Amino acid sequence: MILTQSVKMAWKSIVSNKLRSFLTMLGIIIGVFSVTTLISLGQGLQNNITDEINKLGTNSLIFSITGGRGDKTSLTLDQITAYQTSIPHITTISPVISGAVKVKNGTKIQDVPLEGIVPDYEFVQNSHVRDGRFIVQADLERKQKIAVLGTHTAKELFGLLNPVGENVIINGVQYKVVGLLESKNKGGLMGTDKDADKKILIPITTAERLLMESGIKTFNVQVDNNENVPMVSARLSEDLKKRFASDKNNGFTVLNQQDMLESSGTIMTMLSAGLGGIAGISLLVGGIGIMNIMIVSVTERTREIGIRKAVGARKRNILMQFLVESVLLSASGGIIGVLVGIGASFLLSSLIGFSASVSWSVIVISFSFSLFVGVFFGLLPANKAAKLKPIDALRVN
Repeated sequence: MILTQSVKMAWKSIVSNKLRSFLTMLGIIIGVFSVTTLISLGQGLQNNITDEINKLGTNSLIFSITGGRGDKTSLTLDQITAYQTSIPHITTISPVISGAVKVKNGTKIQDVPLEGIVPDYEFVQNSHVRDGRFIVQADLERKQKIAVLGTHTAKELFGLLNPVGENVIINGVQYKVVGLLESKNKGGLMGTDKDADKKILIPITTAERLLMESGIKTFNVQVDNNENVPMVSARLSEDLKKRFASDKNNGFTVLNQQDMLESSGTIMTMLSAGLGGIAGISLLVGGIGIMNIMIVSVTERTREIGIRKAVGARKRNILMQFLVESVLLSASGGIIGVLVGIGASFLLSSLIGFSASVSWSVIVISFSFSLFVGVFFGLLPANKAAKLKPIDALRVN
């Protein structure tokens, strides 16, 4: 009964001063909203990065030749493909030659990144065609002048028309478009993966001649399982050191997708914790606001407290009355903050271009912290009210 009566009295006090109550809750609302939104977006971004890395496979290695000795600064296509038979556990090797080119269709001209690739690129990079076909081995052997366009490039050059079967001019040379890639652009203000749609793929043997590249400096390696990645990396690194190492450096770099996944996870966890901590400061500020208003409320209602004590109310009754009021303010602010935070998370994630991850743990932690703030900062005013002597309280005019 004591708790029920305290809740009714506290709610009546809150409702009778709506504007003041809302302004008191505003700090809690902003704090809970900030914690919910920032942590949800942080977790969503982490999940998005993890998904992108997993699509490429955590058993993938990327080697890039950065130096060399004398004129030995690259590998031939035959040398790279030979690794697949000479080193066990390698399932796929995908060498790439890249450069920037001018692409023309009629009067439309675009500067576009170009990649010379092999057929396995489709699966290594998870890049599949939406229309037409992908590059095949016969295209490499015949050095065919064919191209596969990214959706952004196709739109810029052909508008809404399907480019498959049409011709484009790349650096003054005519190429036939045989395929259109699936879009990787998820939209949003950040233009997620927009660059992945702005490109042209051609056979690697054709690219060597077009870009006047005599060798290959970048290649992806896929291993049959994660356990064999260190061994394959060590074997390839040993061979590349023999070919390109100098007194200054190894002459190459290697990127392990598993290491990328672990590093990104660590960074995003630290970032989410930092953002949550910063947003948590708003909750503390909101708690101070609740404490200030409750102290004012105790001062305004001193005579009421005296009358209640005079008719038999005990110290715990007065303590409960004001503590419940403080908790109700913070709980109401917490509920509003959670709802606004969830809505803002989904709205911002749709604009930015990835899905927010609103978990129950984030909601529970945010709301629980708001309740804790209400109890912690409500104790002082409630205790002050409970300690008032009836005769002193009734003496107040």
